[in-house]
Amino acid sequence: MTFENHLQLLLPDDLPHRAQVASFSARHLDLIVEANKTLNLTRILDVREAAIKHVLDSVLPWRLFEGAAVVVDAGTGAGLPGIPLSLVLPKTKFVLLESVQKKTRFVESAIVTLGLKNVEAVPLRAEDWLKYHHADIITARAVAPLERAIPLFGLAIQQGSRALFYKGPEVQNEIETAMPETRKRYLVAREILRYELPDSLGTRTIVEVVKGNKDA
Repeated sequence: MTFENHLQLLLPDDLPHRAQVASFSARHLDLIVEANKTLNLTRILDVREAAIKHVLDSVLPWRLFEGAAVVVDAGTGAGLPGIPLSLVLPKTKFVLLESVQKKTRFVESAIVTLGLKNVEAVPLRAEDWLKYHHADIITARAVAPLERAIPLFGLAIQQGSRALFYKGPEVQNEIETAMPETRKRYLVAREILRYELPDSLGTRTIVEVVKGNKDA
């Protein structure tokens, strides 16, 4: 079965633009597999596993991003979760930030190949881009532990952004470890969504970091 065949079976029935998400995400995965011959983008090359871990995992929390004008994908790598989410939410602008130049060039090429008008790739670290730009949502799948991520993105969150981080199942310990950093910056980190990936491929939690109450 092809990437598209698997995605047609895996994607939720109520996913906006479902057919287009399946088709364009399959093309994106084909591009990743081809580029991976010379560029280390992913270790996951099995067709079904890649469809689940790269695309399905990216889009399942789409409702959390709905209504945002600008979403920043920090450390996007091969364009995940930014490109799949951009297909679900074509009215939202996605800025895909990646400091590794070769990966940025791949993402730029994928954006052109797929004809994505609401996506931009920028060869910068997210913390540097955010010094001069505003994002409604900062997201990442491969982000550092929260105690290290909070200092990087804390100022942007204090200035009105919120962060949505894709994390594994044992996130509560990570939230507790990061509490000195969140409290120092008057931020709040909490788990807001948990879901299981098919084929026993793991549990995903989404952690939201937002500005808290200074008086709390």
